[in-house]
Amino acid sequence: MEYNNISLVTGAAGFMGSHLVEYLVRKGMKVRATSRPRKETTFFDKLGVRFIPSDLTRPETLPPLFEGSVDCVFHLGAICNFSTPFKKLYPTNVEGVRRITELALKAGVKRFVHVTSTSVYGYYQGAPFVEESPRNPRDDYGKSKKEGEDIVLGRLKEGLPAIIARPCTVYGPRCADGAGKAFSRPTSITAIPGGGRQLLSNIRAEDVAAALYYLALRDESVGEIYNLSEETHPTLKEALVLAAKTYGTKPPTRHLPLALVKTVARVDGFISRLKGRIPDLEVDAVKYLYDDYVVDNSKLLRTGFKLNYPDFRVSMRELGKLSKKG
Repeated sequence: MEYNNISLVTGAAGFMGSHLVEYLVRKGMKVRATSRPRKETTFFDKLGVRFIPSDLTRPETLPPLFEGSVDCVFHLGAICNFSTPFKKLYPTNVEGVRRITELALKAGVKRFVHVTSTSVYGYYQGAPFVEESPRNPRDDYGKSKKEGEDIVLGRLKEGLPAIIARPCTVYGPRCADGAGKAFSRPTSITAIPGGGRQLLSNIRAEDVAAALYYLALRDESVGEIYNLSEETHPTLKEALVLAAKTYGTKPPTRHLPLALVKTVARVDGFISRLKGRIPDLEVDAVKYLYDDYVVDNSKLLRTGFKLNYPDFRVSMRELGKLSKKG
């Protein structure tokens, strides 16, 4: 599939959205970026990308996104944290998907790439998550992403040429939120949660962008769901120690019982709510640390896609070099 017209990226001002916009521009695509209104658009201006402000919770702001000929939509617009209650997630993560898919269907787009999350699977059940694994989200964020997926699956039956991508923990340059920030910048983590032997699944932001572009070009991927993850699964202890060494901070050595970590997270959450911000340590995120969290990416790899950063350890060393240059 070739795209000669506009590719629309929602959530373009976010961490992952900005990486995708950069990647698409490098590939020579005509990109239109959107996210909530903002004064600062220098990032897009430098790339020669037109930025159109919109809000998924305000239907009247969305039709202008489809003016002209839009070939492809990469939908990343969402609230992405474990602290926002479902009632506040719903207008964006669920109704927003309903609105944008309806417009995409009417516009006759050639492809709709919906970016969701492996959080739809819920807690680990003892085997790596595959795309056919039951979706049993246990937190409000995961539930909102599941309902968003359900809308896309319904639109497929209506003729929307959609693809669903489920990234796991995303890290990399410019990451400032979510679990991935622990591996993306210097942090003040001084203790290892629990035993530290829990296996993790991560993926570099650049590889997510490359995978989304790659899948959008494949006619065979329409109607399919793909997990996005690296090929290695470091332990929590290994990942935190490696991140500390990468950014020149003191590696954590002592262990903190997960029950105590949850208590600290609750206190942090209470204080953060008073200050009107998202806490660095979220209670629902801590619950995922009680066991391994391994995501199987073999379906993606069977398509012929090759990760630029398949090994977390090598990737972190490369990030260390980037941080020194910056």
